[in-house]
Amino acid sequence: QVQLAELGGGMEQAGDSLRLSCAVSGQLFSSITIAWFRQGPGKEREFVAGTGRSGGITSYADSVKGRSTISRDNAKRTVDLQMNTLKPEDTAVYYCAARIQGVSWSSSDYDYWGQGTQVTVSS
Repeated sequence: QVQLAELGGGMEQAGDSLRLSCAVSGQLFSSITIAWFRQGPGKEREFVAGTGRSGGITSYADSVKGRSTISRDNAKRTVDLQMNTLKPEDTAVYYCAARIQGVSWSSSDYDYWGQGTQVTVSS
C-alpha cells in the first residue's frame, strides 16, 4: 500500500515559478516509479514528468521540457516538481502517482494516486 500527498499549488502569475512536492509513505520508496500528471479544465489527464528507480530514469512531457525539473529525495521520501516560466495553459489539477512494478509514463499503468492540488496560472 502506498499513500501520496501533494503539497504546493495555488494561484500564480504567468512567468512565475512553482514547486510541487509529493510525500510518499508505505511501500519501499526507492524502487517505485513516481510521476506527476495533470488535468486541465475540460481536458484529459496527461503526463507531466516522472522519475523511476531512485531517479536513474526521468522523463518530461514536451509541454514542460526545458522549464521543469523533477527531483527525488529517497531519504525524505519526496518527489518534487519545479516548474518555471509558468503559462496559463499550465492551469490544472496536479496529481502525483506511484507505480510499483517497472517504469511507465501512462496514467493507466499507475497503482496509487494522490488527491491532487490545484494550480492556476493567470496571464
